[in-house]
Amino acid sequence: MELGVYSFGETALDPATGSAVDPARRLRELVEEIERADQVGLDVFGVGEHHRPDYVVSAPAVVLAAAAARTRRIRLTSAVSVISSDDPVRVFQQFATLDLLSGGRAEIMVGRGSFIESFPLFGYDLNDYHALFEEKLDLLLSLREQERVTWSGRFRPPLRGQGVYPRPLQNPLPVWIAVGGTPESARRAGRLGLPMALAIIGGLPERFAPMVALYRQAAREAGHTPPPLSINAHGYIAETSQQAIREAYPPFAEVMNRIGRERGWPPMTRAQFEASCGLRGASFVGSPRQIIDKILFQHEIFGHDRFLVQFSVGPMPQAQRLRSIELFGTEVAPVVRRELGLTASPQAADPAQRPDGTTGN
Repeated sequence: MELGVYSFGETALDPATGSAVDPARRLRELVEEIERADQVGLDVFGVGEHHRPDYVVSAPAVVLAAAAARTRRIRLTSAVSVISSDDPVRVFQQFATLDLLSGGRAEIMVGRGSFIESFPLFGYDLNDYHALFEEKLDLLLSLREQERVTWSGRFRPPLRGQGVYPRPLQNPLPVWIAVGGTPESARRAGRLGLPMALAIIGGLPERFAPMVALYRQAAREAGHTPPPLSINAHGYIAETSQQAIREAYPPFAEVMNRIGRERGWPPMTRAQFEASCGLRGASFVGSPRQIIDKILFQHEIFGHDRFLVQFSVGPMPQAQRLRSIELFGTEVAPVVRRELGLTASPQAADPAQRPDGTTGN
């Protein structure tokens, strides 16, 4: 199993000080987090795309390129690229460039995003929400398969055999599909034979097992060997469970209640948060031993190939984020790998062969 971290680069008010986080400082901190994850032996770092004042990353490939210059081994992925409101040609070119700069460590995780600001920003109609994603994903996959593409659709001028450059080092450049709770999204990923990243940020994990079964069944019916599966979740690690809950609850509640006011959700209570941190809850908040047990518990349910955790769910001191990453890499990851029969990270064991079936050559 690959183990990694993802972040959206939050810039909301710090609940401890009441002051806003400076965007320039937050970007520097984010690159520092990726560098630390690489140093402690984690496998993947993902950076999400948002177009809101409370998140600093609207251009994941730029941030990941900065991190590529300061890291050696870690895989660098978007988490996610909102392909529906972007141009697949430019997305492919940006991540092909990142792949060359990083020595074959780039990935694209595509999705529809959890917010809608990018659609009016780039001139798209939300009534075309589903059609945009399907059409643009089709173009992106065509671009990674062929240097010269002939293609036409509703939302972009056609391509008539033009070459798209640069070409990435990896062939093919890995593309994952991120899904939430929609069965049809899981079936689509399976039919296409693409790796799927399933976000579980609430509810009992076993409730998502039927979606994983749909994904794998759709892949088999389409003639694919079931592709890799990632489980993505919120979390925070400290030396003890009491410390983890004490430090994580204020930033978690700040984010969930702020977004909840936009969407009509009831406020998060401390009791609800603590319940979500238990073995069968969605949040990976606790001591290293608790996180190990929870990863292994969910692996029995899903048999997944990758686990990514968002430690920066809300604003917190950088030292706490870095310590959480360190504990994940130095205390959690070695035990999980040993329990699952891995003596080292997949990259360290064989950097030319990746769990998604691609190579670095």
